[in-house]
Amino acid sequence: MKKFGKNVFWNYFLIFLGTGVMAVAITGIYDQIGLVTGGFTGIAIVLKNLTEGIVEGGIPLWLTNLVLNIPVFVYAYIRFGKRFVGRTLFGAMMLSAWLYVIPPIDLAEGDYLLASLFGGVFTGVGFGLVLRAGATTGGTDMVAALIQSGVRHYSVVQIMQILDGLIVLAGLYVFGLRPTLYAVVAIVVTTKVSDSFLEGFKSSKEALIITNHHEEVAQRLMMELDRGVTGLDAKGMYTHDEKCVLYCVVSRKQIVQVKEIVKDVDPDAFVIVSDVREVLGEGFLEYSKEF
Repeated sequence: MKKFGKNVFWNYFLIFLGTGVMAVAITGIYDQIGLVTGGFTGIAIVLKNLTEGIVEGGIPLWLTNLVLNIPVFVYAYIRFGKRFVGRTLFGAMMLSAWLYVIPPIDLAEGDYLLASLFGGVFTGVGFGLVLRAGATTGGTDMVAALIQSGVRHYSVVQIMQILDGLIVLAGLYVFGLRPTLYAVVAIVVTTKVSDSFLEGFKSSKEALIITNHHEEVAQRLMMELDRGVTGLDAKGMYTHDEKCVLYCVVSRKQIVQVKEIVKDVDPDAFVIVSDVREVLGEGFLEYSKEF
């Protein structure tokens, strides 16, 4: 129970920190230059711009984000219960709170390239932290999940892409073509950074080796590289010969040695090399206690 409490506290801290980083990008970069990257915060930026002539300074970002999320979470709670809402409610509330607290300082100083790149990095890191905590910030993520529950032949990701695409088009109508194109750049950067944050920055290589000298190759890989090797039973469908396929995971630097060893032992061997991310276990990343 003690460990569970520590994990819960850590997850909520990640949400708190992640939403703060996201809010910096939204308030200090996207809103200042008119980049609409989707989500309820994208709608908030559009509404703020459209209402500047009606309300002094326009409708605040935090208020729009909060008001849009309230009916979504109420409906989600009624339909799926408390467990579905969970930490995501805290994430949505914290994002609105951060948007209220953080002052509107133009961090990119009108530079669209800097805005799209650093805005994407900030949003990607922040969103990655929130996802690591097993939550989201509500918005179109939650709406997409609710829609998907009634339209099963579409995935949540597909529905979310459609919703965010419509919001980006609204940004095109309000702010014009140039900010929208840079908003697309920011979306790409956000996706890459958040994926890397979740999957791990230390990528490795995996090798599948088909050779008639599997014992010798395996021994050299284990002795010279100090890496484990797994033998997989296989059957050639053309020759119908039984084979032992070697499988090993090594660092990016070691893959060159792997190919040299295989070539030295069996020049006719068949080698498949692929990228892998976040390898957990002895010799790579240790299992985290928090996640």
